[in-house]
Amino acid sequence: MADLKTDLGKLKLKNPVLTASGTFGYGSEYSEYFDISKLGAVVVKGISSFVWEGNPTPRVAETSSGMLNSIGLQNPGVEKFLHGQEYMPFLKKCGATVIVNIWGRSVEEYCDVASKLEAEKDGIAALEINISCPNIKAGGIAFGTDLNLLARVISEIRKETSLPLITKLSPNVTNIAEFAKAAEDSGSDIISVINTLIGMAIDIETRKPKIANIKGGLSGPAIKPVAVRMVYDVSKAVKIPVIGMGGIVTAEDAIEFFLAGAKAVAVGTAIFADPMAPMKVLEGINQYLDSHNCKSISDIVGKMGK
Repeated sequence: MADLKTDLGKLKLKNPVLTASGTFGYGSEYSEYFDISKLGAVVVKGISSFVWEGNPTPRVAETSSGMLNSIGLQNPGVEKFLHGQEYMPFLKKCGATVIVNIWGRSVEEYCDVASKLEAEKDGIAALEINISCPNIKAGGIAFGTDLNLLARVISEIRKETSLPLITKLSPNVTNIAEFAKAAEDSGSDIISVINTLIGMAIDIETRKPKIANIKGGLSGPAIKPVAVRMVYDVSKAVKIPVIGMGGIVTAEDAIEFFLAGAKAVAVGTAIFADPMAPMKVLEGINQYLDSHNCKSISDIVGKMGK
C-alpha cells in the first residue's frame, strides 16, 4: 500500500481526502455511515461569532450535473459549536481531525470567531477562512473579490491565532492566481480552491427563480473543469500547499486535481447523493497509487505531462 500521509506544511494529515465545508454538516450527521476519523479531515460547516439563521427557503435547486444552493451560512454560532455536545465535543470524542471553516460580515467578526476558537483550540487542526462573504462595511463587496479586503482580513486573523490558516478562494474573479498570491503574502499557510460559482435557475412555469435568494452557489460535477484549471493556476502562483475541490465524485476526479498541483482534495456535493463518497474516493486513490507503483501521494502531485 502507498503511503497516504499528507504534508500541508503546518498541517499534517493521515490522508489527502477532506470533506468540503457545508456538505458534511458538523460530522455527527454522517458518523452512522462510517468512522469519520478515517478521513484526512472533517471540514465543518461555516462558523460565525453569532447564531445565524441563513437565507429564506427554497434554498437548494438541482441543475444539470450539479446543484445551486443559497443556504446563507446558517450555523449555531461559535459558543454552541465549541460546547454543544453534537458539535466539537462529539468530533473530539470520535477522534476526527477537525478543520473549522469561519466567516464574518466584517474584519472584526472574522477576528472575533478566530480568537474564540484560538482560546479553545484543543482538537482543532486548522481554520479555513471563507472569504466569499460580503463585507457589510464596504457596501456588500465580497472579501474574496477585492485584493485589499482579502489581504486585510487574512492579516488580521493571522494576529488572532497560531492555528494553520487555509484561505478558501472564490472562483468569481478574473485572475485567481493574483488572489492566491495575495493570500500567501498576507499570512495564509494553505490555499483551498474553489468555492462555488455564482449561478441561477428559473422555473419556466412559474417564471420565478428556483431559489428564494435568486442567485446561489453552483457546485457539483458541472464545475470540475473550472476547478481543475484554477487549481493548476494557483499551484503555479504560490509556494504554499493547495487543496483542490469542485465536482469531485470519484477517485479519478481526485487524481486530476493532484496532477494539476493539489496536495489534498475535498469531496463536497457528491456526499448528498452518496454519504460514502469520501471513503470511496479515498479507497480509489489508494488503488490508483498501487496500480501505478506510486509510493506516496507526492509521486503524482503536479505531475501532469505535456
